[in-house]
Amino acid sequence: MSTEKNDTSFSAAEPAEPAEVRGERSDTVSALERGISVLRCFSEERPVLGHADIARITGIPRPTVNRLVATLLSLGMLKPAQAADRFMLGPGVVSLSRVFLGSLDVRAAARPSMQAMAEEVGASVYLAIRDGMEMVLIEACRPRSSMLSARLDVGSRAPLANSALGRSYLSALPEAQRNQLIDSMRLLRGPEWDSIAPNMNRAIGESKRLGYCLSLGEFHREINSVSVPLIGPDGEVMALNGGGAAFVFTEERLRNELAPRLHDIALSIARDIGGHVPTPSPG
Repeated sequence: MSTEKNDTSFSAAEPAEPAEVRGERSDTVSALERGISVLRCFSEERPVLGHADIARITGIPRPTVNRLVATLLSLGMLKPAQAADRFMLGPGVVSLSRVFLGSLDVRAAARPSMQAMAEEVGASVYLAIRDGMEMVLIEACRPRSSMLSARLDVGSRAPLANSALGRSYLSALPEAQRNQLIDSMRLLRGPEWDSIAPNMNRAIGESKRLGYCLSLGEFHREINSVSVPLIGPDGEVMALNGGGAAFVFTEERLRNELAPRLHDIALSIARDIGGHVPTPSPG
């Protein structure tokens, strides 16, 4: 998968998406959208932000940011940091996240098999769902000792385009939905898209043919990983991921050892929750 937390880890929260990418609707509440976009500015890499930082990241005018921050402070969604005029996520966010995570039966079904795999093969094993233009971890299992592993946890994020998790997720989407997401990523990534798209498209095609796809040092040069898709009972697409240090988890080992193991775990989880695993189409 990706990365040491102190070495570019998962990408920080993306700037607010342009209106044409978000597909704004007339029945949405713009003030609520803006408030949520303020909360999305905070990440593991940016846990503390000021008014100017939030205005820059979101593109929301500073006076509006000031009012939004004051409202979120009063609701407990933000709290003051030690530095003056700086803020961090508050306990209200934790309460909501605990309710969300507690409602995910898939985590209870997945964790025993994921932890067993982590210990037996020495890999970091993750389960993720999509949030915006990123994958967010909802379960993380690591071996007790490893030479180099991705020190990530629940809530860490991975980009859709160049992580195995994201590519696996994209491969399992209906074609129209996948194309819409890819168009959105192209608009957001700008000039760098031409260097990202070829490997992403190749991995998506591989996942559809083989049932898994790889990311070989593409998100972090020292980390290789493999991922398989999993679809829940309500059609929600998830992805399972395993990997670690590139010199330990070579491409051959990912393909021959980890990919079949992840596929078996995905099948087991699917049986427990009433979901399914996409069937590869070799043609």
